[in-house]
Amino acid sequence: MEKRRVVVTGIGAVTPLGKDAETTWNNAINGVSGIGPLTRVNADDFPAKVAAEVEDFDPTLFMEKKDSRKMDRFTQFAVAASIMAVKDANLEITEENSDRIGVWIGSGIGGMETFENQFETFLNKGYRRVSPFFVPMLIPDMAAGQVSITLGARGFNSCTVTACATGTNSIGDAFKVIQRGDAIAMVTGGAEAPITRMSVAGFCANTALSTNPDPKTACRPFDADRDGFILGEGAGIVVLEDLEHALARGAKIYAEIVGYGSTGDAYHITAPAPAGEGGARAMKMAIKDGGLEPNEIDYVNAHGTSTAYNDKFETAAIKEVFADHAGKLAISSTKSMTGHLLGAAGGVEAIFTVKAIQEGIIPPTINYVTPDPECDLDYVPNQARKQEIKAAMSNSLGFGGHNATIVFKKYE
Repeated sequence: MEKRRVVVTGIGAVTPLGKDAETTWNNAINGVSGIGPLTRVNADDFPAKVAAEVEDFDPTLFMEKKDSRKMDRFTQFAVAASIMAVKDANLEITEENSDRIGVWIGSGIGGMETFENQFETFLNKGYRRVSPFFVPMLIPDMAAGQVSITLGARGFNSCTVTACATGTNSIGDAFKVIQRGDAIAMVTGGAEAPITRMSVAGFCANTALSTNPDPKTACRPFDADRDGFILGEGAGIVVLEDLEHALARGAKIYAEIVGYGSTGDAYHITAPAPAGEGGARAMKMAIKDGGLEPNEIDYVNAHGTSTAYNDKFETAAIKEVFADHAGKLAISSTKSMTGHLLGAAGGVEAIFTVKAIQEGIIPPTINYVTPDPECDLDYVPNQARKQEIKAAMSNSLGFGGHNATIVFKKYE
């Protein structure tokens, strides 16, 4: 069966770095941090004191107020980012094409805020006072559902839940839908709003979060003094499109998506497999799927969470995949600026990866001060770098042993 070529024609984002993709990108290449004091919950209750929050987000810029009240914050982010991505792609969804345009948007933990608030209502006032919208606001697939309703996209519609690999798996899976001819376009990525009491409590309890109280230095991927990730929120959405369809309508093309790899560690519920073995297989699979050799990859947007195990094992995995070429690769963790958006991370990082290809600028890993002997590659420290990029990959590695990698090429 002939594989269709698939390109990125639109991007949309709501992140701690900006409430649209352009602002987010410009802040990233300028090394701006979106991390600040933890304000969405009472920081006095937790050892973690900082977070990457989306400030002053107004959902009514994208939807009616009455509709926004029926959505959890993660779904509001998804709808906003999707509307912006489709507008950026200049893609018109009509009665004629709507059943060939789909949505694949995931979330790692879904409507946590809704769950907590409604459970409190139930405990204090009984079941009759629980919102009839409780379940539709809570379930992770509702981002994809509401985006489909908002856009009128009636094609392939799905939701991936693979923890921190969610956004990348969603884009990879949507890519395959178009590649095999089941859609002409897919609106895809991830959304997350996890800065809630129970989420923060859970991540603090398993000691995953940084306890560094200084927002400027708390997130330091690959640095010897890293001590945990920073919880972030937002959404990253891309429009993927069949190349022929994109060319026929004169669409602008950011990059071509060519490869996807997805593996399981079969090892541990939270810790990555030793030496990043599962992540290495996902990278190899994605490179092979893209018809490339490892030495053709110029840039890796790393998962780079700023946790002790992830950064060490991801470095080991990159060395395993790229051998001698590993030392020539530019690698950066944009989580140093955005924090970790869990299920939305892969969506936002896909945008950074295609923008790096399009503009020939690699965003930096900020806060890189003290080298770690076990993390000894080129992490593009502290300042963006101008460099031509012909092919790049984005990695996401999640709790449960989920690994996902997507590969993009400069469109030719």
